[in-house]
Amino acid sequence: MFNGLARSLLIKKGRNSATCGGDEAVEVMAKEAKKNDLILKSPGTVNGSGSNYFASGFSRRGEKGMNQDCFIVWEEFGCQEDMMFCGIFDGHGPWGHYVAKRVRKTMPLSLLSNWQETIAEASLGLDFDMETGKKLHRFDIWKHSYIKTCVAVDHDLMQHQKIDSFNSGTTALTIVRQGELIFVANVGDSRAVLATTSDDGSLVPVQLTIDFKPNLPQEAERIIQCNGRVFCLHDEPGVQRVWRPEEESPGLAMSRAFGDYCVKDFGLISVPEVTQRHITNQDQFVVLATDGVWDVISNEEAVEIVSSTPDRAKTAKRLVENAVRAWKRKRRGIAMDDISAVCLFFHTSPLSPQQTHDPVT
Repeated sequence: MFNGLARSLLIKKGRNSATCGGDEAVEVMAKEAKKNDLILKSPGTVNGSGSNYFASGFSRRGEKGMNQDCFIVWEEFGCQEDMMFCGIFDGHGPWGHYVAKRVRKTMPLSLLSNWQETIAEASLGLDFDMETGKKLHRFDIWKHSYIKTCVAVDHDLMQHQKIDSFNSGTTALTIVRQGELIFVANVGDSRAVLATTSDDGSLVPVQLTIDFKPNLPQEAERIIQCNGRVFCLHDEPGVQRVWRPEEESPGLAMSRAFGDYCVKDFGLISVPEVTQRHITNQDQFVVLATDGVWDVISNEEAVEIVSSTPDRAKTAKRLVENAVRAWKRKRRGIAMDDISAVCLFFHTSPLSPQQTHDPVT
């Protein structure tokens, strides 16, 4: 299997090995994908020709200034017809919008490069975990690739001379779909929710990720052990935030993020939680959304909103619009957060418009 994957990275629709392989090849892949309209970064849809893939993305600016959310959908990820990459990023701080867009750019490229490298090692019989001595399986390969990628992405931000990430950062929630498997990696408090069909025929939500917030005992313990502080402000009861040992800053509402180097020595980490799931005929779609959605919309409500939208191209927009209305109803007097969502469908549907990257109106 690994040999076949390695070869397919090098040969795709007549391309030779000079096109695919190594960091330079990853850059070439990204340019080709962009040229062929396989990458979506603005509101719209991706509907792979001849495939079951369908994704809808939408983002709306909140009431706190510039929109610091962004997302990406990359069809035929890594020159693979059966692969897709989806990511959603929620920036924060004065430079948050720059940080989020930088991570959106570097993360899929770094992940693809690390994945290629691990696949190549597997094809040479080097696919062993040095610590356990066990042979790497597909999940292990993606997990190792993600962990290496997150280290590289955070290092890139630290070294970037034109982006000040000391008091700014971003979350990152990404999914790779490879055939009938999905690999989910989460850094921060965005959330992925799967809609699956229960025995009685109804759609039920399955939360695939943990909201990494400072109120989680294991997260708070790590922060406190690193001399960071976790507490709520008087005017925000119940909202735990991360603070430096002797300063009233930065007050982060998440316990994992890229950037934010002012608290990286005090318990904030950019280590992803990586999980996998085998997609069955019962699994219908997955929603990736920033906390602007989940602060006011439940998992059950999100599944209902998406599943009841006849036109799949409008699902992400409808979910975001429902979240906007919920903010105005449930959080009066509180500035609305940026709100973004990506809906990834697993199976073809007669209701799906046969279009690629058509704008959502």
